[in-house]
Formats: sequence, C-alpha cells, structure tokens
Amino acid sequence: MPDCNMGVRHLCNIDAAPVIDYLRISITDRCNLRCTYCMPAEGVDSLSHEDILTYEELAVFARAAVECGVRRVRLTGGEPLVRKGAPDFVGMLTEIDPGLKVTMTTNGVLLARYAGELKEAGLTRVNVSLDTLDPLAYRDITRVGRLEDALAGLDAALEAGFEPVKVNVVVLKGLSDDPLPFARLAAEKPVHVRFIEYMPHFGEAGSLFVPGDVVRARLGDAGRLERVESPEGWGPAEYYRQPGAAGTLGFISPVTCHFCASCNRLRISSEGRLRTCLYDSRGVDVRSELRSGAGREGIREIISSELERKRLEGHSKPPAGTAGSGDHMSRIGG
Repeated sequence: MPDCNMGVRHLCNIDAAPVIDYLRISITDRCNLRCTYCMPAEGVDSLSHEDILTYEELAVFARAAVECGVRRVRLTGGEPLVRKGAPDFVGMLTEIDPGLKVTMTTNGVLLARYAGELKEAGLTRVNVSLDTLDPLAYRDITRVGRLEDALAGLDAALEAGFEPVKVNVVVLKGLSDDPLPFARLAAEKPVHVRFIEYMPHFGEAGSLFVPGDVVRARLGDAGRLERVESPEGWGPAEYYRQPGAAGTLGFISPVTCHFCASCNRLRISSEGRLRTCLYDSRGVDVRSELRSGAGREGIREIISSELERKRLEGHSKPPAGTAGSGDHMSRIGG
C-alpha cells in the first residue's frame, strides 16, 4: 500500500488560486431514484415546469458563462436524463463553442437508452453514480432502483466511446463501505472509480460517514496500488492503479481534506439560482433576471460579480453537516 497521507498532503497544500472555468448545470430537480443521502424518504416537492429554466434560457446563461471564461460544463440533476430533450440540449451547448467540453453526471439507469444520442450530440465524458455492486444494497440505498439497469448504462457508456468513464461511489457506513468489488470492476473494465466521502447535508450529522483513509486501508487486500495521474484535467481526486488493471481507483475527501480553496466551479440549479458552492446560502436568482429582460450582457455582469465573490470566499467552508443552502442535493445538483 502507498503512504495513505501522500495524497492528503498533495491536495491540502494547493496555494495557487484556481482558474474558475467549470460550470455545473442542474437541468432538473426530478429523479427516478430516491437515494437515502440525497433526499428524505417522503421525497421532495418537484418544481413545476414553469419554475425551471427552459433549455433556451440555460443556453443564454451558458453562453454568457463561456464569455466569462467557462471552458467545461457538466449537466446534473436530479437525474438529467429524466428531462425530455437532454441530448438536444447537449447539442445546443456544443454549438456555443467548439472547444467547450460538455459532460454529464447520471445514475446510469437511463443511460443505455441515451448513450448513443448523447455521444452524437457532442457529450465528451460521463460520470455514473453507483454506490454499490450488491443488488440488495443498491435497492436499499436507492429505495426503488435496480442494479442491472445502472450496470447496463455503464456498459453502454463504454461501448459509445466516452473517455473517461468515471464511477462515483459515495461511501456510506454499512451500505457501500466495501471497496473490493469496485477494485475488481476497475481491474476488469477501463473505468475510473472514485470513492467519495459522504458530506452530511440535511440532519444526519455524519452517522453514515466513513473517512477516505479507512476505505483506502480496506483496499489493502486488492494488492499493490501505484499512484497515477488524473485521467483528465484538474480535479480533487487522487488516483491509483492496480498492476495490470484496465481502470483506476480514486479518492475524493471533501470532509477530511476539503479543497474549497482550489475549487474551480460555479453551479446553477434547475430553477435558476446561481451558486458559488454547495453550501452557498446566498446565490443569485438568474431566472428572475432572465425573465425580466436581462440579456447576455446583463447575465455576464452577474456571473462576473459571483466569480469575484467566489474568489474572495473560496477559502472558507462551513462545518460538515451545516444546512447550507437549505435545499436538498437533488435540487442543487450534487
């Protein structure tokens, strides 16, 4: 096993201010799963169609963001593929700038149906949220999902030629804290598995939390791990590869080693609130601005102002478990 503290020292000592060039767009607050850590058992009230930004409004915002320096856009939800026309919206974004990289985070359940369309529309990368490879545990975590649907989506992403294909594993105590099945998955398939520390967000106060170093230690049975470069660009993960493995294993530790000072992203929720952080309780109501007649220039001014606020506030982070924005992850975009 490598020195478990090596990556922590690397990630926690980033002194240079980041270039904020990454935008996460939540295109819907709706989801076809009901994951325990994302929304309460009773669900959340869905926004009406009129309350969410249209694709045309989102495209205006995205164009203004590109003019402010954004070079990467990630589509999220809820589950982005439950919104009708998601591949068409990918095409709208790729028309803004040929150099814009458009990616998506999805639970994978509908990905087998849409992978080809998304690739053709210009989507470059995909992250599949998959917290366990045990069918019963998957059902417990998602409350309604079937593991075979998510795995079919993962295979479809690989077959469509997305590169890289990442697998996001939120580590939950007693539910998804055994990393060895994922080590086997990364050995067999060219996927980049990232074990992500659970971030308490609405009242669970860390009861499900497992530190990243604990997960890493449990990978000792997977054999020797070698530190490797990230599969693409900047990111908070540190990556390792088992000798001869097709894919990699990564660790993202937002609680034990938060990386706020090096965060390079903005996010806009489906109802049009621009936030500088998951925990941002302020934000700007872009929807009202757009529907009051603000054009691209006005939106650029808003984005520029929020970029400056992020630069000034980016070093700070509320304690884990802080309620933050007051919204559930399903509405903010994860």
